[in-house]
Amino acid sequence: MIFPEWPAPQSVKAVITTRCGGVSEEPYDSLNLSLTVGDGEQSVIANRGVLQAGGVPETVQWLRQIHGTDVVYADQSASMQRADAVTTTTADLACAVLTADCLPVLFTDLAGTQVAAAHAGWRGLAAGILEHTVAAFTARPDQLIAYLGPAISQRYFEVGQDVRDAFLQNSYTHASQSRDVELAFTDSPQQANVYFADLYQLARIRLAKLGVTAIYGGDYCTYSQAELFYSFRRDGATGRMASLIYIESIS
Repeated sequence: MIFPEWPAPQSVKAVITTRCGGVSEEPYDSLNLSLTVGDGEQSVIANRGVLQAGGVPETVQWLRQIHGTDVVYADQSASMQRADAVTTTTADLACAVLTADCLPVLFTDLAGTQVAAAHAGWRGLAAGILEHTVAAFTARPDQLIAYLGPAISQRYFEVGQDVRDAFLQNSYTHASQSRDVELAFTDSPQQANVYFADLYQLARIRLAKLGVTAIYGGDYCTYSQAELFYSFRRDGATGRMASLIYIESIS
């Protein structure tokens, strides 16, 4: 498991799983945490038990992710909700998103009173999932910190003109922001109108525009680090990692 290195308040705990340490068989080997990718339910349940053994609260808010912009509040019943981000102010209630190339983003306010997890694939990122997540906080954006979890790196994230246009068509306050978006796409040397997109940089640009400047992480590649991470682009049928964040109760 990966424990983010960021200056989160002491009461805020975060963990990101790798593909290692579970019971699932190929092609989901071994710590797949998704019930919706074709893996056996009992294997996933056993894998989720690994989280609790590692200290994650028993109640986790799992989402049915749809590459949209909806943000929900975590429910103590832990029934699955349809959204791409989840937030809570309740202690010992974990917010979680599942990924296998898309970008997971974890948030906390500096006071440690509210946390959130967002699933930011390119569609959700372009449509405003990070903006909606930040808006769900009662704290000002400059009182938030964000952690960018493992995602596909620019070298392997080949996209078409439609993806580049989706980001360039957003409104930016300064010309430099639009230029930064352009620089987050590099031309393919072999095909016209094909690019390599930097998800990490695109997320940083969106967060900075909102006023969130304390941004950490962004130094893994799910595609190239096959021993650690699932990658849908690399493997097709595969498992999912979880990125979780919660407020730990004071005993």
